[in-house]
Amino acid sequence: MSVLMVSGTGTEIGKTVVTSAIAAAAVAAGRSVAVLKPAQTGVGPQEPGDAAEAVRLAGPSVTAVELARYPEPLAPDRAAHRSGLATLAPAQIAEAARRLSLDHDLVLVEGAGGLLVRFDEAGNTLADAARLLGAPTLVVAQAGLGTLNATTLTAEALRARELTALGVVVGSWPQSPDLAARCNLADLTRSSGLPLLGAVPEGSGTLAPERFRASAPSWLAPPLSGTWSAESFLATWTPPPFHPTAPSPHASPADANPSPAGV
Repeated sequence: MSVLMVSGTGTEIGKTVVTSAIAAAAVAAGRSVAVLKPAQTGVGPQEPGDAAEAVRLAGPSVTAVELARYPEPLAPDRAAHRSGLATLAPAQIAEAARRLSLDHDLVLVEGAGGLLVRFDEAGNTLADAARLLGAPTLVVAQAGLGTLNATTLTAEALRARELTALGVVVGSWPQSPDLAARCNLADLTRSSGLPLLGAVPEGSGTLAPERFRASAPSWLAPPLSGTWSAESFLATWTPPPFHPTAPSPHASPADANPSPAGV
């Protein structure tokens, strides 16, 4: 695997931090890494973008490349149209990734938002670039309610296009996960059909870079150059069996067995 597409199930779910963690783990394993951000939106001309953030977190040995930048935080095609700048075609993304792969062991191509966000007027997406490259796609998902539907739809979209889905990583695992997040760990694989390949702790992007790099392999499974174990993580966070709340000793029979009229 020399090129890996990193797509989210939506925005603000930890895609850049996951990309940075994969880069850091790969560097720790002795691999040379490049991070390609085809379209950066919502960032000013002098502000650091997602690719620069990956270098900050994963280390200066990581190569960062950005192909297009649009000032408004919108889908790339709309942001390009509003700013009067040129859109980005899948062939441009694929060519840039191929060039980087000549000099790097791993090229991480970080998408914008979800898999089917439009890059140009023709409706081309990150999936079209993945097809040109023959590259697998990693899905970054959120932990809580709504993630099963979004992740499963993304997995189905990849299969419908005959693209390879490598697996799913939870982009921001809460420090105190609620019942839905804990149940979703097991249900993500069952619903989407994708293996669970990691869970990045909430707030990891705020860690000091040295600590981030040292910790990153523990958040990711071996296919992503890490040491994380889905089995161990599930064993830790799977909630206990459901037990109905026992009726109060002061409850009346009517409270315990409400009539149909009260339903």
